[in-house]
Amino acid sequence: MNPVKSCWYILVAMLLAIGCFSCNEPPQKPVKVDNSQLKESLEKANRYLTNDEEEDIRNYMERHQLDMVSTGTGLRYQILQEGDGELIQPGQTVTMEYVLYNVMGDVVYSSENDGLMKFVVGCGDVVSGLDEAMRHLHHGDVAKVIIPSHLGYGLLGDQKSIPERSTLIYAVRILDVKW
Repeated sequence: MNPVKSCWYILVAMLLAIGCFSCNEPPQKPVKVDNSQLKESLEKANRYLTNDEEEDIRNYMERHQLDMVSTGTGLRYQILQEGDGELIQPGQTVTMEYVLYNVMGDVVYSSENDGLMKFVVGCGDVVSGLDEAMRHLHHGDVAKVIIPSHLGYGLLGDQKSIPERSTLIYAVRILDVKW
């Protein structure tokens, strides 16, 4: 074999070996990041926003002289006129008239403009606060319901008429309840 040719073979083999072994660096250890400050800041911001919303709800109740029942989730409701039916149960289909307001008292949606609302309780067809409220009402009830943002459309709103972090105020009349 030609000595120059064999040198080339050896040189190419050495370069290949160096290239292959130089790429096999040991894996880097994951860098631990201390998220405690970030977590603390987010918790502080959440408390501030929650307290701010609670104050808005209390002011709304005072302005409208409402004496509402508060559940453990933050939902509030007041039965303004009692119906004659049984307590609404999960799995039942509810049909109701409604007007949805914001805390400033502006109408956002209503059954007069958008048609009656009909949904199955407990199936996630509506925001969780409205679903929870139905479990406290009876066929024929007329009620006012205040839903804090975390039980409504949350941080995003409904991408139409309800802005982010909005408290929802429903005036409802339960027209029909069926299995």
